[in-house]
Amino acid sequence: MSDRRPDAADSADEDEWRGRRVWVTGAGRGIGRAVAQRFQALGCAVVGFDRHFDEADEPDEPGLRRVTLDVSNSAAVDATSRKLIEQAAGVDVLVNVAGVLRPGPLESMADADWRQTFDVNVTGAFHLLRAVSPVFRRQGHGCVVAVSSNAARVPRVGMAAYGASKAALTSLTLSTGLELASSNVRCNVVSPGSTRTPMLESLWDDGLGERTTIAGDPERYRLGIPLGRLGQPEDVVEAVVFLASSRARHITLQDLVVDGGATLGA
Repeated sequence: MSDRRPDAADSADEDEWRGRRVWVTGAGRGIGRAVAQRFQALGCAVVGFDRHFDEADEPDEPGLRRVTLDVSNSAAVDATSRKLIEQAAGVDVLVNVAGVLRPGPLESMADADWRQTFDVNVTGAFHLLRAVSPVFRRQGHGCVVAVSSNAARVPRVGMAAYGASKAALTSLTLSTGLELASSNVRCNVVSPGSTRTPMLESLWDDGLGERTTIAGDPERYRLGIPLGRLGQPEDVVEAVVFLASSRARHITLQDLVVDGGATLGA
């Protein structure tokens, strides 16, 4: 649970965000779901994309529309984006969170796992960026935040495909930001470390997973977390909302690491 309390800043946030059009990929679970819910709570008109939603059979909530979409499917992204942009007369914020993790030694990695990692983590983001960029240019404003990973900065055993894909996502996002800067569009990256999500928990094969993650694993050349605790989705959400807000109006082309110090400033 967050320990934040309502104050004047919260009221200002609500005034700023009310009615803003926000797209979030990977909104079915984990960080993406938390991001979508936070923007919804701020009063935004949120569209959440994912290949699967646990709430698929339930009606959309006020301010949150769930759209089943495979972001790696170029034609589907283009068609869906056009329809949504026409319906809402534009889009203000794109948050690319969708990602998959296929861990394992590079020498034994299947072609399919490598392709899927890049298809979702990088190409999916490209499809959305390509769809919204012309809209942002016409509007003369827009904001992109990509949720990458500190694995893009520090090599790790068994994480070659994931780390490479996140490095590519970071570069793609910042390059897009440079191209769109003259149109008053800001593009930034948030790079979480180990965050308590279903993706992280899927890597734990015993009851010591959390403890080992925090302490580090020298055999895998993995540093621990200096703050001594895992991140929570809310920690990432706060960074995303800040970078998408007017408080960050002069911040673009930046990569904000949210990992409890695990990369030691790398």
